[in-house]
Amino acid sequence: MEKNRRGTGKLMLRNLAVYIPLAALALAQGKPATPSKAAAKPSKPASVAPAPLAASMPSEDDVNAFLRQMVGYNPTTTWKVSDIRPSEIPGLTQVVVMITDQQSSGTNKFYVTADGKHAVTGDIIPFGPKPFEEDRLKLEKGLSGPSKGPDKAPVTIVEFSDMQCPHCKQVAPIVEQVLAQEPEAHFVFQNFPLPGHNWAEKAAGYVDCIGRASKDAVWPFILKTFEDQANISEANVDEKLQGIAKDVGANPEEAAACAVKPDTKGRIEASVALGKSVHVTGTPAIFVNGRMLNGGVPADVLKQIVDFAAQEEEEKQ
Repeated sequence: MEKNRRGTGKLMLRNLAVYIPLAALALAQGKPATPSKAAAKPSKPASVAPAPLAASMPSEDDVNAFLRQMVGYNPTTTWKVSDIRPSEIPGLTQVVVMITDQQSSGTNKFYVTADGKHAVTGDIIPFGPKPFEEDRLKLEKGLSGPSKGPDKAPVTIVEFSDMQCPHCKQVAPIVEQVLAQEPEAHFVFQNFPLPGHNWAEKAAGYVDCIGRASKDAVWPFILKTFEDQANISEANVDEKLQGIAKDVGANPEEAAACAVKPDTKGRIEASVALGKSVHVTGTPAIFVNGRMLNGGVPADVLKQIVDFAAQEEEEKQ
């Protein structure tokens, strides 16, 4: 997936004997990579968690050196370190990198042990009788995106999405189909523009502003932007988005001005921070009452999970 650890179109870092066991890391996100003629190297500037790194955590240079050994033999492969932070598991540091090669570009996650001698791949998942409750509560407190459906609903579906993400475009009709079948569900669209996408943040600003101005206009704006995704570029993004805004009945000039305001950027940053707090590393990331799902989940499976969550809530009554 373009997404987080679960997702459509996983970027499988093939051949474990050559690459590191990064295979399980990769939730492919983004459009196919453009081949590079330069030697494999980290792309820059890298964006790393601003908090100072503890002595037991690897530095950005450490991660770059590690990846150079693992994938650096391929001259068409580049990477960018996007996050280094303590994981929820004591003694493990979570590292998130964007790796791009000729076939695809993907967000990849792995963990480094405190001694700096081992990297662990795969997902760390919650355990217990209520494994999704902690993330559910975090989401309930922090949701800020456009929403539809009853506010007080037994099931809340949250999607963290990137308007430039091809897999988000693919999942949009699936979500719409399920929402049409589940009118009692509450749906929230949260912006999560990825650093590797050059117009995603601008589009997130439009979604945020149009969503606050008109709930009726924001949903067709999102869908039409996805439909026109291939024709939007960093150079023409304002022209395209203003045109879509006008087509759906929003004020294009107001949306463009609002999208670049500091408070709008702050809201988008807060949405990204909320996503990261519930382990989102890529898009689309879908949650049903706190349960994170594979972004490529089929409509029938998504509906089953929504129905199951509704039944669980009913049994609590």
